[in-house]
Amino acid sequence: MSIVPTLEIETKLQERLDAPMIWKEICEVKYTNSGVVKNPYLTDATQYTGTRGTGYTSVAVATVDSSVTISDYVGSAMHIDDADLAQKSFSDFMEIADNMATVLNEGMETAMLAEHAQWTNFDNASIGGVAGNITVAITNIKDIIGNIKEAIRAAGGAEMLNRNGGFIQWREADYTLVESLASSEGFQTADDVLKNGIKQGFRYMGMEHYSTSKNVAGHVFAGVKNAMTAYVVKSTYGRVKTITNPVVGGAQISGVGLETRIDRKFKVWDKRAPIVFDVLVA
Repeated sequence: MSIVPTLEIETKLQERLDAPMIWKEICEVKYTNSGVVKNPYLTDATQYTGTRGTGYTSVAVATVDSSVTISDYVGSAMHIDDADLAQKSFSDFMEIADNMATVLNEGMETAMLAEHAQWTNFDNASIGGVAGNITVAITNIKDIIGNIKEAIRAAGGAEMLNRNGGFIQWREADYTLVESLASSEGFQTADDVLKNGIKQGFRYMGMEHYSTSKNVAGHVFAGVKNAMTAYVVKSTYGRVKTITNPVVGGAQISGVGLETRIDRKFKVWDKRAPIVFDVLVA
């Protein structure tokens, strides 16, 4: 086969990219071609107390300008020698497209979890212990979940939590503990876990629980769904470029290159930062 089925590759790539992914479950995804996204907001009103007959002091309404530039991307590029190209079947190209999209989705999850500096710190003091990182154990999983929900409510996020739901994206070893705890408890929950194990998006104590191997060491992501926004450039999303005789290692090769990318930016706007958490773990 000497012709690269670019349209079919692009279709297969888009099919895999559109599959349900954790980063799409957690983030509000917005597709845009804007280079800069603005999200200005008004300062909060304040209250005063007084007695009858006394004056008050008015506070000026102020607008805080907030914006983000979409300048980052994750990409995947592969090349095929002309002789190898002639020996490729249609199914080979579909496998290549599927694999490229899988790698891009993994890159999106890694990029999302690398943004922990935007989240609100939640450490051992947040669950009633001494300050420092949390050592996750079966004995404190309920404390972690319960206190995250309390922190969301205390920050005024109860309505958004009720509307969108909450989540914790555990490390793999932590997720095993959640599974063990859930399997030891309560009738229907215990029966389902014992029979089927915990699926991604398992609901326990009013929160959705996910696992990942891509958390930055010492950090677990938690909070209200859609409080973090993923901005994706729509004109490059799911597109595949075919490059004739690409440059590889500083020299051209006789063959074809395939290249695709996702231009993106993850952003937690100021008003939403108090309801997403960087759970500091040991």
